[in-house]
Amino acid sequence: MKTMTALGVIAAMAIAAPAADAATAKRGTFGKLADGRSVESVLLANNRGVSANIIAYGASIQSLVLPDRAGKKADIALGHDDMDGYLKYPNFIGSTVGRFANRIDGGRFTLDGRSYQTPLNDGVNSLHGGTAGFDKVLWNVVSVKNGPTASVTLRYVSPDGDQGYPGTLTVDATYSLDEANNLTIEYKATTDKATIVNISNHAYWNLGGEGSGSAMDHVVTIPAQSITPVNETLIPTGQFRPVAGTVFDFRTPRAIGDRVRDTRDQQIVYGRGYDHNWVIGRKVINRTQLMARVSDPKSGRSFEIWSNQPGLQFYSGNFMDGKFAGKSKRFYRQGDAIVMEPQIFPDAVNQKGFPEARLEPGQTYRNVMTYKLSSGATAAKR
Repeated sequence: MKTMTALGVIAAMAIAAPAADAATAKRGTFGKLADGRSVESVLLANNRGVSANIIAYGASIQSLVLPDRAGKKADIALGHDDMDGYLKYPNFIGSTVGRFANRIDGGRFTLDGRSYQTPLNDGVNSLHGGTAGFDKVLWNVVSVKNGPTASVTLRYVSPDGDQGYPGTLTVDATYSLDEANNLTIEYKATTDKATIVNISNHAYWNLGGEGSGSAMDHVVTIPAQSITPVNETLIPTGQFRPVAGTVFDFRTPRAIGDRVRDTRDQQIVYGRGYDHNWVIGRKVINRTQLMARVSDPKSGRSFEIWSNQPGLQFYSGNFMDGKFAGKSKRFYRQGDAIVMEPQIFPDAVNQKGFPEARLEPGQTYRNVMTYKLSSGATAAKR
């Protein structure tokens, strides 16, 4: 009996002891806004050398550290090392974007017979929610949890009429990291009045390391049969254009730089490269599906992105102009990073045959995206 008791104590201790491979979430302060409000940060880290720093301003990814095939760590997310950089150079870097990610033609839409006007911040169109979208507000940290999956949940309540959108919208952004190197971003939103919602994340990635130079040698795979072509202001025409035989065909792996400057395709001229929506499906689904694979042959780093959304906006960093520097103190230039945004199609609120962006009271909007990160170390050992 004494032996059994001792074994029982040992077993109980084993159960109670924290898991050696548990991921952690550590709260901190990133800086302050001009009005004195503090900007919280939460560092998510696992025991495989992966960490993600999330800041409350814009509910943004400020850094993502990932080892390469040799074990050398690098920050692969563009960003700034202090609040001053985010306030001076608001370029959606790493940010949550909404209420409506991507573009709305003329900033206008109609809901239940009533017309709404949102701010024009992209020429004649509205982009990523307007002049003061989710990327430019301070979110509240409402939950921080340690592993086996570490997470942080941030919340923002957008009042009725904010940026011209109807309804009070309550949004939660949850970032989580596990020991399998999965970084998941989940957006949930509810409203008290019929409205439109399309929220995504605008992280800029360079798998060679932030500030390391061009990302145009990254190899991309996108399992899409078509894109939604755009006009000269990057608003979809309403058509679905097959990718077969075009520079937009990434159904098999292809380096971005192979065709990103091919001006024989007018769509490349309009976007100054890739800034288009790939059609993964025609509606939001209840599971996640593969949206894209991205790999860097030099470092071995790669990721797959999975989401429940029907569209993937792939942006090849065409409008970065070298006018500001990031954490590495190196200028960010055209093509120095890429953006992959799972979302509802651009201008869906004005396009027949596009996925529904309407949200009613009692419903919950949900966009979940998982980055399945890899260092390439396993492949290198084989």
